[in-house]
Amino acid sequence: MLLEVKNLNVYYGHIHAIKDLSISVKEGETVCLIGANGAGKTTILQSISGLIPKHSGEVFFTDQDITQMKGHKITQAGIAQVPEGRRVFTNLSVLDNLNLGSYSIQDSVENKQKEIERIYQRFPILKERSGQRAGTLSGGEQQMLAIGRALMSRPKLLLLDEPSMGLSPIYVQKIFDVIKNLHDDGVTILLVEQNANIALNVADRAYVLETGKIVKEGTAKQLLNDPDVKVAYLGA
Repeated sequence: MLLEVKNLNVYYGHIHAIKDLSISVKEGETVCLIGANGAGKTTILQSISGLIPKHSGEVFFTDQDITQMKGHKITQAGIAQVPEGRRVFTNLSVLDNLNLGSYSIQDSVENKQKEIERIYQRFPILKERSGQRAGTLSGGEQQMLAIGRALMSRPKLLLLDEPSMGLSPIYVQKIFDVIKNLHDDGVTILLVEQNANIALNVADRAYVLETGKIVKEGTAKQLLNDPDVKVAYLGA
């Protein structure tokens, strides 16, 4: 198992946000977390990547206990997160944003340049806009840049938080085509997405989250055909 989260509990003050949650991700899988706003999806990703403290529970990555590991060390271990809202550095160029993605990784300039070229092959628009300020890109282009920046660390696990948020339908489809291509290339992905229908169509497995608890899990196909999921999340 590449990632195992066991009995995770997270509090915001007196609010018990995540309640004895356990999930796992195998190498090469795309696993998605679906649920309503406020269900705790983003909190789970932030807990895994060391951005917020855990009250209790354990997180294992490649059989290593990373529960108390600092965020930059988790990145070095092989986990990269694409945050909700993209959060590119708007006053920096596209190229500078990409270079910042490998800041914490010890690697040669030559290897980092090769990684940039791979990202340009995946996202040709970023090559065209490499000298342009990131803040002048469209929302969809910024999402591509945020994904590219995360890939610069050559992660073993990519955490994607609401990649379709705020995008036009055309760019939503483009971004999910990218996610499918990453999956086809063997990239392991843990995906948080409110658009349950499109998420389940690219995922291998999924968990349904309600108020900090897992209430359903299964293959993506099983959940696409689950009557409760259809009513609550698929607009049936």
